Amino acid sequence: MDIIVIMKQTMDTEENVVLVEGRIQEDGVRFIMNPYDEYAVEEAVRLREAFGGTVTIVSIGPDRVEASMRTALAMGADQGVLVDDESLFGDEWTTSKVLASVIRSCPFDLILTGNMSVDNGSGQTGPRVAEELDIPHVSSVTKLTVEGSRLTVERDAEGDTETVELCLPALVTAQQGLNEPRYPSLPGIMKAKKKPINRIGAAELGVNVGEVQPKTRVIHQYVPPKRGACQLLAGDAQTQASDLVQLLRNAAKVI
Repeated sequence: MDIIVIMKQTMDTEENVVLVEGRIQEDGVRFIMNPYDEYAVEEAVRLREAFGGTVTIVSIGPDRVEASMRTALAMGADQGVLVDDESLFGDEWTTSKVLASVIRSCPFDLILTGNMSVDNGSGQTGPRVAEELDIPHVSSVTKLTVEGSRLTVERDAEGDTETVELCLPALVTAQQGLNEPRYPSLPGIMKAKKKPINRIGAAELGVNVGEVQPKTRVIHQYVPPKRGACQLLAGDAQTQASDLVQLLRNAAKVI
């Protein structure tokens, strides 16, 4: 089974986000593999161990993304493809177009990626890539079973569980709970250093840069205001209700 994992590099969730003139400062910031993508890599490696085949990591970004790709390779993936052409960086629309162009040149039975990225949180890339490739897709998957050319998945559906059957090739996005990602072992880390990562750009992909320009742009970014201390209302229910109305009218000015 040939599996492709779409991986994104994000800021470490423990980092303090600093904005200067509406732009996130990346100097000195630690970047990691998007946590949701770790579930996708782990599931891909487990399927490869069960059925054979290859696991290919595909990503878009600058040189620093290679470090996160090496982590995925240390977990057991076989090879990587990195689009490091700045002219192909953009929003989810651009990203899905570029990723689909990469994947069309690769043999695959299944595509895995994280349910969303912890930076933008849009959850659009996986479904958009599937639409570009004209293959079925299911999001927020918490259990996955392969039987021949059929895939049975369970997905998180607003706190409930939905079971979906579909034919391969297909794309699924991994939700927390799908598995427990392994830590890269020392032998795995050493092997990862020798595994190939193919760097490509617009010329190799045959992509017209003008046709994949972003459809959206960020106008402004800001840090949300700090929350004030809470206020406890005393007295009986009638007194509390009266005090709450006064606070909403005079302090919060929402009524």
